[in-house]
Parts: sequence; C-alpha cells; structure tokens
Amino acid sequence: MKALAERRARVARVRRVQHLRAVSAAATAEGRVVQLEGNAQRLAAMRAGLTHDVGVTSGAALGNAAELQARLETAAHGLSQAIGSAREAAALRAQERLGAHIALEGAERLETRAVAAMQDMIEARMAAAFVPRGARGNGNG
Repeated sequence: MKALAERRARVARVRRVQHLRAVSAAATAEGRVVQLEGNAQRLAAMRAGLTHDVGVTSGAALGNAAELQARLETAAHGLSQAIGSAREAAALRAQERLGAHIALEGAERLETRAVAAMQDMIEARMAAAFVPRGARGNGNG
C-alpha cells in the first residue's frame, strides 16, 4: 500500500511540473500576443503621424511620405497575420494549460485517496494488534 501511495505521489509531482510548464507556455504565448498588438498600435500611430501639412509642399516630400505609408501598411499587414497566428498559439496553450490542470486535479485526488487508504490500513493494523490486558488470559481480569 505504501508503494501505491508513493507512486501516486510521484504521479502528482509530475502533473504539477507539467501544469507549471503549461502555465508558463500559456503566459509566454499571451505575452507574445500583447507584444505584437502593441507593435501594431505603434505602427498605426506612426502611419497616422505621416499627415501632410497645409501649405506649400514639395513633390519629393509627398512621395517620401506616401512610400513610408505604403511600407507601414505592408508591415501592419504582415503583423496582423503574425498576431492571428500568435492568438491561435495562445488559445492552444490555454487549452493545454486547462488539460494539465485537470490532470493535476485528478492526480491530487488519487494521491489523497491513496494516503487516506494507507492511513486507514495502518490504523486497522494497530487496532488489531492492540489486545486489552484482561483479554490476554493471565487470570487477573
């Protein structure tokens, strides 16, 4: 019975490590999504900052601004694809974290039951080994 309790405790420790790794991976994936979304907001702000001033402007300045806007739009488009992929990865990691949490809870319940069963067995053995003085047959009772 002790071996069973130890085995289940070992399984519970492994599940705890797996859960911690899944939580870490989920947090990393979510952080990546947040980082990419922040980058997209900065690109949008930079593009919005490329407005034309009212007044006399050279054609070269307009051409440079238009080229920068086009490059920023291309970067934003590529970044939106990366954000989509990162969101999918984050959702997958969140599901893995949930699965690891469920497995951890199951392992902890098994460990608790094994320890309780071992304690019950120890108590039953101790109760069976206890014989009152009068019951030993020495005639004092």
